Parts: sequence; structure tokens; C-alpha cells
Amino acid sequence: MAHLFVLGAGLVGHAIVRDLAEEYDVTVIDQSQARLNMLSKTPARSMRLDCVTGQGWLQELAAADLVVNALPGSIGFTTLEKLITLKKPIVDISFFEQDPFQLQELAKANGVTAIVDCGVAPGLSNMLLGMHAYHEDVDSFVCYVGGLPVQRSWPFEYKAPFSPSDVLEEYTRPARLKENGEIITRPALSEAERIELPPLGTLEAFNTDGLRTLLETVDIPNMKEKTLRYPGHRSLMEILSQCGFFSSKMTEVNDMPIRPMDLTSKLLFKAWKLEPDEPEITVMRVQIKGKGVNVRYDLYDTFMLGISSMARTTGYTCTAAVRLILEKGFSEPGIIPPEWLARDLDHANYILGQLAQRSVHVNRLDLE
Repeated sequence: MAHLFVLGAGLVGHAIVRDLAEEYDVTVIDQSQARLNMLSKTPARSMRLDCVTGQGWLQELAAADLVVNALPGSIGFTTLEKLITLKKPIVDISFFEQDPFQLQELAKANGVTAIVDCGVAPGLSNMLLGMHAYHEDVDSFVCYVGGLPVQRSWPFEYKAPFSPSDVLEEYTRPARLKENGEIITRPALSEAERIELPPLGTLEAFNTDGLRTLLETVDIPNMKEKTLRYPGHRSLMEILSQCGFFSSKMTEVNDMPIRPMDLTSKLLFKAWKLEPDEPEITVMRVQIKGKGVNVRYDLYDTFMLGISSMARTTGYTCTAAVRLILEKGFSEPGIIPPEWLARDLDHANYILGQLAQRSVHVNRLDLE
């Protein structure tokens, strides 16, 4: 039986451990005993270790057959760099800001397969594009995606399925798009548009920096990703941003230095926190057009069996990639973005099949 280590027992890490522990020998590492306790009813072993400042955690992974990196993005890149030196396969969902291809030479030199950005978007969205981009003449890709509470409540009409600080990053990081073959940058929250997505009705979409590796790996002249929210949320976030609440620059309040972003994230944590078993949804629409291809993929997923939809769609894409390595023998060395997995349609269909087995369904519609 393969021995797997999962770093991080947060919302998505929890779903990953639950999905893998029935089939593999799983050890989960986290600095929070409370989060580890939530997995006490699974067969997984737990280790309370701090992967930021703690000692010895890397040595514990020497016995691993594969490692999943589900730590926060702020430490994801440095953690991945350390993991590569262990010469073990890696599936990474930390969604760090840095370019993962900076570690390409290191990964290849160590013979390591490191699948990165392996969530829902980026992740599944990249795979859907990869199924077409390397086999057809594609000239346009648009991804609309968002996680939303079922119950809309004033003033935010939003709850965060993960840390508010990570959500706010989407609202501040400039969005890189591709137009007419050129990479351009637009402000986050810009170019708002309304879109009808049954059964939710009207949602609002705005630019976010979600293309990531696609900017380097596919030759498509027009690409963009937009985040989905209920109408009105974006305007409120724009006001907070314009007032400086999202600033990362230090300022003084009563002679105390603070970062406005840290305070805002702290205050929003309670307001945006999903209650236990509170229903929420993940919705995604991917549109791919080109010569001889005009296809749309729709995903609508809900809270199920005590696991949030965002954890399901992200976590199960990750565990499908884990099984692709362990069960199907995928072993290409280097940094592997999700779209490269889908160059082989058998790989893409295997992952879609794994998701479908867990009631995460992607519906395809071929358009004229």
C-alpha cells in the first residue's frame, strides 16, 4: 500500500485526506491540533508539525511514496522547492504567486513529477482547455468561476470557502490576460459584466489573475479568467479597495504600525466564515472557440456529505491526479501544469471519470 503524506489539514486538505485515507496509507501534517482532530475518525495518521518554522518535518517525509502540498500559498513555493529535493512525486494545490517553472530545472534534475495548480480553477479549467489546445486550432478561451453561499445576506452577499486573505488577493493582484496574441494587464475587479448561469440566474463577473501557467504553455491569442459573484459584491470590494483597506503598505494607527490588508482580513474573517454544514456552491463555465471548435463546459457543484463544494471540486481534482500517478503510472519528470496532463486525452478522461464517481460532473455542450 502506497504511503502518502498530505501537508495541510485545512478545508481542502481535509477533503483530500478523507478521499485518500480509505485506499492508501495516509499521514497528514498540520500545525493546528484542532484541524487534525477533525480527521480523527478517518484511518489517517496525524502529526502536529509547523512546516514554516518547525524542525524535522521534511525528514518525516523520507518514507513517502507521494506528497500532497495543501499548505497556504504564502509558503507554497518554498515548500515545493524543499519537497522536490526528496525526489518524491508531488501534487500541489497551494496556488502560490510565484512562477512554478522557476523550479523546472530542479524538478527535472531530481527526476521528480510535480503536478502544480491541481485544483478546480486553476486545475480542472486548465485540463478542459488542454483537451482542445494541443489537438485543435483554438483562438479563444474564457473561464468564469466562483464559489458562493446558497444564502445571500447583506451587505457582502458572500462567504469565503477559504481564508479571506486569499480571497482578497484575487481582488488586488493585477489580472494578466491575453488579447490578440499579446499578454496585457488589467486591474483586478475590472471589466465587470453580467452573465446568466442557471440555476443561479444573474451573476457578475470581473477580471482576476487566474490564467497562470496558461500564459506560457498554450499558443492561444485570446484568453481570460473572470471570478463570479452575486451582483453588488464587486462594487463594495471596489469601494474598500479605493479607500485603502486592501493596501499592503504599512501605516500607523495610534503609533502602531499595521498593514490595512491584515486588519481587513481579520475583520472579514467572521463576516465571511461559512457556518458548519452551511450550503455553498461552486459554479464554473469554460468557453473554448476556434477553427472547427466551439464548445462550452459547465460545472455546478454543491455542499455534500459534510464537505464543502469548493473542497470537493478542488480536493477531488487533486486526488484524481494522485491516482493518475499511483494507479496509471504517470511519471513525466518536471513541473507539470494541469493542461499538460490533458495533452493525453486518456489522462483527461481518467480525471473527469474520477470526479464523476464523486458526483462532481462537468457537462459539455457543443455549439454551432
